[in-house]
Amino acid sequence: MTELATPPRQPRREFRNINPLSDLTTYRLPPAGIVSILHRVSGALMFLLLPFIIWMFDTSVSSEISFARFTAAFNVGLGFVPGWFIKLVALALIWAYLHHFIAGLRHLYMDVNHHAVDKKSGNSTALATLFLSILLTVVLGAKLFGLY
Repeated sequence: MTELATPPRQPRREFRNINPLSDLTTYRLPPAGIVSILHRVSGALMFLLLPFIIWMFDTSVSSEISFARFTAAFNVGLGFVPGWFIKLVALALIWAYLHHFIAGLRHLYMDVNHHAVDKKSGNSTALATLFLSILLTVVLGAKLFGLY
C-alpha cells in the first residue's frame, strides 16, 4: 500500500488575547474599527438620551410659554443644571446623530457597491465618515454656542 503524500506543515499562526491593562494602550485599531466602535457608541448614546430628546421636542412645540422655558434652559439653565451643560449634552446628541447617520450611509454604500469592501476603500470611507461627522458637529456646535 502506498501512503498519501502529505504537504509540509506550515507554522501555525499565533492568535493572542488582548490584555486590557497592558495591550490596550499600544493596540492600534484601523479607522474602520474606530468607526465601527463609534457607531455603536453613538447608537447607545442616542438611546440613553431619548428622554432628553423627548423633553426637548415636547417643550419646544407645546406652547409659546414652554418654548420660552426651553430657550431659557439653554441660555440660563434649568434648576441646578447650568445652560452650558445642557448645550454640551445637545452637542453630544448632534455628534451621535451625525456620526450614526453618516456611518449608516457608509454601510449602505458598501452594501450597494460590492467593490467598496476591500481594505483601501474601507479605510478611505472610514476616514471620510470621521472627518464629516466631526466637521458637521463643529459647524453645528458653533451655531449652538452662538458663534455665528
